[in-house]
Amino acid sequence: MASLSIQSVDEQLAALLKQRAASARKSVSQFVLDTLRQHLGLEKEKRFTAEHDDLDSLFGAWTEEEFSSIQGSISAERRIDPELWQ
Repeated sequence: MASLSIQSVDEQLAALLKQRAASARKSVSQFVLDTLRQHLGLEKEKRFTAEHDDLDSLFGAWTEEEFSSIQGSISAERRIDPELWQ
């Protein structure tokens, strides 16, 4: 593989690249390579792999009382009636 060095990167661009790479959980080098591939048409944009976080507030919001009630209902449904299995 070839190596490429880019010179004269201003502070604003460098900071933006670092920020976007961190957001994508990639190294700056990997982020730049992926961005170049995408913009040069070597890699198609993934359309159906978007991650959404708009429903995150709904998870983990049960109180202990609500959890106990729900868990009790689930446990009751899982009980096996021995008379049915004879």
